[in-house]
Amino acid sequence: MNKKIIIGITVLVLFGMIVVMAKNNDVSVANGVASETTNENQISIVKNFADKIEVFYFHRTQRCYSCNTLGQYVKETIEQRFSEEIKNGRINFREINVDLPENKNVAVKFQASGSSLFINAIHDEQDNISQDVNVWRLLRDESQFKNYLANKINSLLGE
Repeated sequence: MNKKIIIGITVLVLFGMIVVMAKNNDVSVANGVASETTNENQISIVKNFADKIEVFYFHRTQRCYSCNTLGQYVKETIEQRFSEEIKNGRINFREINVDLPENKNVAVKFQASGSSLFINAIHDEQDNISQDVNVWRLLRDESQFKNYLANKINSLLGE
């Protein structure tokens, strides 16, 4: 088969997967720290603020344009807007290649198998892990993406 056809089919399949993930965006954080639902009429309530936040961008060795862009935007947002929190250890940001054997345990803990963004809002030493699939829809607007992510993290920090 022609290389262009294979690449085209691959891009369509990846796009389809992203659309399905975005539609199934019922994401919750355990132990009452925060919740998000697909119902836009509901209000998210933050009961307890995170003592520490882990922002993990998981990816495979081979990445498409969208996956690279997601990683870039997340990294820039965290480094530019949360430098103090990184320095004092309140925020931990990592890019994690799920294909590498040394990352297997953390990938299993977060149930990550490919390009995805997970935020762990740790409160009273308890993990409250959630996957954020909304970020995929914001890739076309860098400013909107960065504001969304920064606002989400600030709300988990209680700021």
